[in-house]
Amino acid sequence: MSGAMARRRFLALGGGLALTGGLAACSSPLASGLTGSQPDTADVIFWNLFSGGDGANMVLMEDAFRKASPGTSVEATVLGWGNPYYTKLALATASGTPPDVGIAHLSRLPLLAAAGLLEPVERTGLPELGVTADRFTPAAWQKATVDGTVYAVPLDTHPFVLYYNVDLARKAGLLNAAGDGLVPLKGKDDFLAAVKAMKETAGAQYGAAMSITADPSTAWRCFSMIYSGLAGPVVTDSGTRIALDAEAVQETVAFLQSLTAGGLMPKNLNGSGANALFSTGKAGFLFDGEWQIPSYRLVKSLRFNVVPFPALLGPKPVAYADSHALVVPRNDRRPAARTRDAARFVKSLLDHSAVWAEGGHIPAWLPTQRSKAFLDQSPQRNYVRAAFDAQYDPAAWYTGAGSDFQSVVGGTVIEAIAGRLAPRAAVPALRSDLKRFTTARPPVTMK
Repeated sequence: MSGAMARRRFLALGGGLALTGGLAACSSPLASGLTGSQPDTADVIFWNLFSGGDGANMVLMEDAFRKASPGTSVEATVLGWGNPYYTKLALATASGTPPDVGIAHLSRLPLLAAAGLLEPVERTGLPELGVTADRFTPAAWQKATVDGTVYAVPLDTHPFVLYYNVDLARKAGLLNAAGDGLVPLKGKDDFLAAVKAMKETAGAQYGAAMSITADPSTAWRCFSMIYSGLAGPVVTDSGTRIALDAEAVQETVAFLQSLTAGGLMPKNLNGSGANALFSTGKAGFLFDGEWQIPSYRLVKSLRFNVVPFPALLGPKPVAYADSHALVVPRNDRRPAARTRDAARFVKSLLDHSAVWAEGGHIPAWLPTQRSKAFLDQSPQRNYVRAAFDAQYDPAAWYTGAGSDFQSVVGGTVIEAIAGRLAPRAAVPALRSDLKRFTTARPPVTMK
């Protein structure tokens, strides 16, 4: 199937799912993309999906480029997170009016690449600016590569990590001699003993907490991290084959239930509940993404630190992660000068990614990751290893950030964590979830 045909089919089958209400304003990026009328209102048109603290940091990075390149203008548009963003990006690209640079999660890259929506990095002029494999975290660069071609420039790695209350950890005897980290933990027995010490020795209400109720993505991240220590991806062959390891599922669920069944961790807890427990010192550990760091920094009475999860069920540590990346959407009518400006803009964002790290993210650009500007940031510098142990969603057209896949599979994991699904029963339940996706017809041909 040609790239143009693939893009049309993606538009017809996948793109139309999120159109409702999106065309109200004719000046919107989506409407402009559909009508082919998006004007070149700036030298670099940049689409992203960042709000809050991440959005503020991205604006600072955009401004740094503007200051260093006064003759080059940038127009940045912030669009809705998740499926709406990717639908709009696909629609605009398929109709020939994409932005010059866009943000994409690496977990979403397989479909975007297969649909012919992205320019290979080697054709953007970025390698000539020094944007090469040896200057990135290997796991992120590998995930940016689809069938041997690099389609994205990783900006960060954002892993699922282990938060701990420093004062409770000291009472529990879990701090190292220097007092600036946890004692070494290896294996499930060490980990369970540490969670138990937070509750029984330090006196916390719970040893650990995690957002579970109505939070399937968090449940999936936790399950995937533990399961990946024992087995490979749950689906293979571009998402067409179920590769679930029954023993690994049972062992993973049994481990999670050893935390909740014994009262070390709540069986049912929403996001605000998890936040309240950890913020007020009623939970020793918190399982969450590093992107929550800025909100916990606002709690003045809370002294916390963040580290990668230790090895749990397998011999090596695993960090469930995703990455924000920069892509150049395909546009056969983009002049060479615009492509050069886009490449310079991407390189500038990498060079200023210590600002991006303020939100908790680990820079994927090694010159920044090894810089004083980043290494002075705490606790960010304490979990850099997680970027090198990163395990992403399996490659498929239906996986990735904000996907239905995470919602469906994570929903079953929630039932297991809550004890409503025995370890043995979790196997057919998860297999049924996966079958729903592996048997669906992909919107484009996946290799």
